[in-house]
Amino acid sequence: MTPERRERILRVLHNRQANLTVVLENVEDPHNVSAVLRTCDAVGIQDVYVLTTKVPRQKKWGAKSSSSAAQWLSVHQYSDVNELVAELRKKYDRILTTHLATGSVSLYDIDFRGSVALVFGNEQTGVSEELRALADGNFIIPMMGIIRSLNISVACAVSIYEAMRQKKNAGHYEHPSLPETQRAALLADWNIKEEDL
Repeated sequence: MTPERRERILRVLHNRQANLTVVLENVEDPHNVSAVLRTCDAVGIQDVYVLTTKVPRQKKWGAKSSSSAAQWLSVHQYSDVNELVAELRKKYDRILTTHLATGSVSLYDIDFRGSVALVFGNEQTGVSEELRALADGNFIIPMMGIIRSLNISVACAVSIYEAMRQKKNAGHYEHPSLPETQRAALLADWNIKEEDL
């Protein structure tokens, strides 16, 4: 392994954020999922959750859209909404869904310095009523046009880049966020030998 590659991998691990995640519910187009994974990698999200109750479970993400980002992320797949929420509650203080509803808050009013899971739903039907009922609230991305929604991968990108902006300003990227055991496990998964470090 070259010193440059070693340094890059260690920098990526250093920047991974343990208290931010994305949840995708019944997203049908694998290219949308792959585009989300690529953006998650870009902002330092390690754990991504995929809920498939109405669409087939994915075995492989679209390589063209993700640029192989999936191999660097921990993608957790669930087919039961209650199991997913129970797992999210162990790691994240708030679960927020994207849904046009009365009482929704603006993306820019969310405090991303805390521990947050952001849920994005199906391309046509959005986040299910069942999952919305288990969440802590809804948020919207402010829009000035006639169309009231963005493509799922774009909506996710806008949202998590706002999270990254806030986290960067708060100094979250200055110190490792992932637990040491998870960082060690990821190095092993990525086939990085100790002598390479």
